[in-house]
Amino acid sequence: MDNATTPTAVIRPFRIDIAQTDLDDLADRLARTRLPQPAPSDDWDSGTPNGYLAEAVARWRDGFDWRAAEARMNEFAHFTTEIDGQTIHFVHVRSPHAGATPLLLAHTYPGSFVDYLDMIAPLVDPVAHGGRAEDAFDVVVPDAPGFGFSQPVAEAGWTTARVAAAYDTLMRRLGYDSYGIHGSDNGAMVARELGLIDPAGFLGLHVLQLFSFPSGDPAEFERLKPQDHAALEHMQWFQSVGAYNTMNAARPQTIAAALSDSPVGHSRTPSCSTRSATARRWSRSMRSSPRSASPGSPTPRPG
Repeated sequence: MDNATTPTAVIRPFRIDIAQTDLDDLADRLARTRLPQPAPSDDWDSGTPNGYLAEAVARWRDGFDWRAAEARMNEFAHFTTEIDGQTIHFVHVRSPHAGATPLLLAHTYPGSFVDYLDMIAPLVDPVAHGGRAEDAFDVVVPDAPGFGFSQPVAEAGWTTARVAAAYDTLMRRLGYDSYGIHGSDNGAMVARELGLIDPAGFLGLHVLQLFSFPSGDPAEFERLKPQDHAALEHMQWFQSVGAYNTMNAARPQTIAAALSDSPVGHSRTPSCSTRSATARRWSRSMRSSPRSASPGSPTPRPG
């Protein structure tokens, strides 16, 4: 556990309170949305269809209450602290039950602590939700550097391994000598890195996806079953439509200018089009396999 007298070890309360001027600016930008020319078929094969996008923008503009969402987020205790030169925002909720197991929840990409809002109450107080006190958890939900309120990023080099090390520091700083982690998507990769680090007292990891890519050794394919090959084919397709991944990794500031200036562009890159199309393609690719399988939230943005 870090020395609490060290300035960088200070934990500060945090509350979400987006300025009304920012909300007014967002409403104005949404009202002046200029959609692109639709593709000839206006379907998911070329990206987000204009029909879907127009409906989503209208709901965001006229049917989404940011202040209600903000109040929902503020139902839980928020904090910030500095780790490895980076401000880390996190939610921390202790269970009312003695002996609760400390659990860190690592969010998706793109995502934030909001991914887990509906899970916090049942985890910290299972008795109130029909469960047992011995299954209770103390819950910590951080925003990874560059996501949610853990920004701006102070410096480059925030690999999943570095994020994992920062999360371990966070848990020690909160006084936990032992804990486990759950993660999905990017959070699953962070959880894997924590497993490799295997810090003292680490209880283990639970992930929704276990990412493992072929090294090129033919021997790795000898025991693969038809559904495994189908999954690899799906991943190959996924990479073929993941241009945003390449842009974000290679020239993030270039795409950042467009996304920061356009709330609609930000909301559609990459979550909606990728998730809908991915589910459809996965379903098609797995129908011919002996067994079926299923594929494994964006940074909070005012509405």
